Amino acid sequence: MKKLNVTLMIALSALMFQACNSAEKDSTETADSVNMEKDTSVAGPGIAVVEDDSKFVVDAANGGMTEVELGKLAQQKATNAKVKEFASMMVMDHSKANEELMALAKAKNITLPDSVSSESKSMMKSLSEKTGADFDKAYVNEMVDDHKKDVSKFESASKNLKDPELKAFVDKTLPVLKGHLDKITAIKDGMK
Repeated sequence: MKKLNVTLMIALSALMFQACNSAEKDSTETADSVNMEKDTSVAGPGIAVVEDDSKFVVDAANGGMTEVELGKLAQQKATNAKVKEFASMMVMDHSKANEELMALAKAKNITLPDSVSSESKSMMKSLSEKTGADFDKAYVNEMVDDHKKDVSKFESASKNLKDPELKAFVDKTLPVLKGHLDKITAIKDGMK
């Protein structure tokens, strides 16, 4: 009986430890892990794209969700009218792109993150602690940096994605991202 209790306690401890570790796992890592487990070589609901394509979709979904959340934050906290206008555009454009990407992901059986990544949460927290012109400047700098990275990722995806429907989404979205970069760069230049 004592041996059974010890065995049960060890098993329960292991399960609790695993549950604690999985709660700390980043949402994008979780989505990537789930997608990697979807094997297309066996019967059942496999992922319909290659692994690199699904990783791009997870990353793009995280980026899109982050843009919407940051846009909402800037709509509330920004003091510069042009920054507020840009933030509204971010919420509108990225919400639309997120919906399209979600529909594509569903059709391809790609699991998307259920929230923004830990890195995005940390950046949002840091930004939310700023006020006034400091907030405006930090948000604008973040948007310039983020859109430079996004344009680069989407240009690479346009050349390297294997799935034609995902590639079409990228090719449709890329000009919008470039437009965002141009607009936020002009806002930044006007703030100097």
